[in-house]
Amino acid sequence: MRALRLLAWGAPPELVEVPVPEPRGTEVLLRVEAAGLCHSDLHIMDAPAGALPYELPFTLGHEVVGTVVATGDDVEPGWLGRRAAVHGVWSCGRCRQCHRGRENYCHALTGPIGGGIGRDGGLADYMLVPAARHLVPAEGIDPLAVAPLTDAGLTAHHALDSHRDLLPGATVVVIGVGGLGHLALQLLAGHEPACVVAVEPRTAGRQLAMKLGADAVVPAVADASAWLDGCGGGHGADVVLDFVGTQETLAAGGNLLAPGGRLVLVGSAGGHLEVGKAAGLERGWGVSAPFWGTYRDLAAVVRLAEAGRIRAEVETYRLAEVVTAYECLRAGRVHGRAVVVPR
Repeated sequence: MRALRLLAWGAPPELVEVPVPEPRGTEVLLRVEAAGLCHSDLHIMDAPAGALPYELPFTLGHEVVGTVVATGDDVEPGWLGRRAAVHGVWSCGRCRQCHRGRENYCHALTGPIGGGIGRDGGLADYMLVPAARHLVPAEGIDPLAVAPLTDAGLTAHHALDSHRDLLPGATVVVIGVGGLGHLALQLLAGHEPACVVAVEPRTAGRQLAMKLGADAVVPAVADASAWLDGCGGGHGADVVLDFVGTQETLAAGGNLLAPGGRLVLVGSAGGHLEVGKAAGLERGWGVSAPFWGTYRDLAAVVRLAEAGRIRAEVETYRLAEVVTAYECLRAGRVHGRAVVVPR
């Protein structure tokens, strides 16, 4: 089969031929129908040797939807022929975090996280998943619509759900209306915030934010302050969702907070925030850096997609075009989410 493999650190991945895996025990083999691309892939490819706890080579692609075509002997046979979304956090299932349903914070994930992140992922014709417990049935929906939900939708849902106590009637700032931010805007509608201000420098992104119901759209974080004074009762933002994570967005986002407000760092563009009681932020502020999402989060966003309440904007590519697609992603030319269809 064909697979897009990372063969050397700091180098582009290569499309190569490898054997089709044979599932054993609890393993499940998927025929890949769609696989999303993510900025995390760029961070992995660009990393110098020794920076990440992964061994080369491995196949990229951690946003995956496919049909089960073979299973090991220990898998319920009812999975054969079913379409499923892959929960990319391949946790141990035994530690206290896993027992709490917080698989994304599994104690055993000290090295590879899952498919495409240290282990073979879904930018291939087939993908081997270690157990069916990592699969969410997704039979009633187009795989193109599901693939971005396995990371972009899942991460946005987890970031919001962690602060759901503040969201009804809240003033919310969404920084970055890209692959994750445009899904967060749709998910916010279910929480009934009082006012949503979107920050996006690209014209196409600002147009998309208005289409998705943002009350105000501005090109820079500094421009959001004036809008906050005029909506949601003023007094700053209750929640700032930073899907970019540069030094500039983090510093400016913290200054937008209302008393008791929370800054949620999702993007990983290298910014740092100094925290402390004397940091000059409003009283009672909080900051969090949620990671990906739980199996329950993924099941929830798939149900929302089936109900038509969330839909990713996608651009499609063939497997042979993935290197070009990554170049477009790096240059900021992808509208929404890039999704690869192997066939």
